[in-house]
Amino acid sequence: MPFPRASGIGRKLLLLGLCLAVLSLLSGCAALVPQTTVIPKTDAARKIQDLYVLTFWLAVLVFIGTQGGLVWILWRYRARPGHELPPQTHGNTVLEVGWTIAPAVVLVILAVPTIRTIFELETPPTVSANGMPPLVVEVTGKQWWWEFKYPEYKQPDGTELTTANEMIVPVGRTVVLHISSDNVIHSFWVPQLTGKIDAIPNHHNELWFTPEEAGQYFGQCAEYCGVQHAQMRMNVIAMNPPEFQAWVQRASNPAIPENTQLAIDGATAFQQNGCAGCHTIAGTSAAGQVGPNLSHIGSRTMIAASIMPNTDENLARWLRNPQEVKPGSGMPLLNLRPQDIDALVEYLHSLK
Repeated sequence: MPFPRASGIGRKLLLLGLCLAVLSLLSGCAALVPQTTVIPKTDAARKIQDLYVLTFWLAVLVFIGTQGGLVWILWRYRARPGHELPPQTHGNTVLEVGWTIAPAVVLVILAVPTIRTIFELETPPTVSANGMPPLVVEVTGKQWWWEFKYPEYKQPDGTELTTANEMIVPVGRTVVLHISSDNVIHSFWVPQLTGKIDAIPNHHNELWFTPEEAGQYFGQCAEYCGVQHAQMRMNVIAMNPPEFQAWVQRASNPAIPENTQLAIDGATAFQQNGCAGCHTIAGTSAAGQVGPNLSHIGSRTMIAASIMPNTDENLARWLRNPQEVKPGSGMPLLNLRPQDIDALVEYLHSLK
């Protein structure tokens, strides 16, 4: 006798079940997710993760208790042939009191470590583990990108070392972020480094963390802020102290562009096409404050608020039609000539 074939609905349910099983397995591959919260890389993130783990296991116990009790009751008191309807009762004081106290006990167990973690994350340490004072970085949410200023480090003209979308920090030294916005409310969040907090106009919020190992960590604006909210990203690069000091030395001084004709043409195109009105490049007359600081853009790993790698092709695509890449962004369509785009790519990528 041949096997009966599954109906159309049966096949769809089977396919749905297989898809859900595959998604469940993939959800455990945290190492493949650049913005995972379950692989902390700082002391602050680990405190949050420890609290999450405690909450998870308490939830598991509650789930097992309630669902296990439900299954037992359904089995124990199921209808069986020959059994009469059991006596119907209303109200059980002991059960009602116990059912009220049990959740309260669970909440108290969870409240104590939660409050402790909140207080521990509220105030940054005054001295890092390496004995140095914390590194302060001023973070400003823009539309739709992030600006980072380092008050501790000055450029030759006396201004603060400034970069955009890519924040560089040293391993082993506590970093304190002073976070605000110059437009609407944003929310700063790099999951592997620390928790999230709102960036509010005319108000400074604070986050802190101490990077424990070198690497690149990606983050995201976590508060809806407009049409490009989903592409308002950032990344943090943690460097070992000698590498960080070398970066500070390099970034605190104007980049020297390549002495090629194409790069020279690019510097001219940068001035003639109005780029200098919105962007700053240290060591030149470009001092615009509207768009990201481009002083060392050639050394950055990502562009356009960290949505694509900083390659020649991607930079050319951005210059050709930024509104196609990020509709609604502040970068206008300049209708650049192909030769100007090639020259600008050469010039900007030589700024390292």
